[in-house]
Amino acid sequence: MSEARTPAQIEKDIVRRRQELAVTLDEIGVRLHPKTIMGDAKARTAAAVDRTAGRAYVAANRAVSDIRAQLVAEDGAPRLERVVPLAMIGVAVVGLFVVGSRRRRS
Repeated sequence: MSEARTPAQIEKDIVRRRQELAVTLDEIGVRLHPKTIMGDAKARTAAAVDRTAGRAYVAANRAVSDIRAQLVAEDGAPRLERVVPLAMIGVAVVGLFVVGSRRRRS
């Protein structure tokens, strides 16, 4: 069975509960403060941007590595059978831009 409590014990429990409630209300006040909410939103946004930028960096790095693997042999020598056609295409594109810009000037 439960023991009978004295008035002093009851008062002590009431004081303790009031203190616990005061702490809880202070925590709620801090969590609901506009600065706290804005700070949390900024932190979440920054984390999302960091994740996105990190993923973009990894994807770009992977793409560069894949392209490099296509154009360079394992020993580091360029694969001329792939580099020369790409260089010729690049020269042709630049030539087309030059010819097009000269036509516009005339």
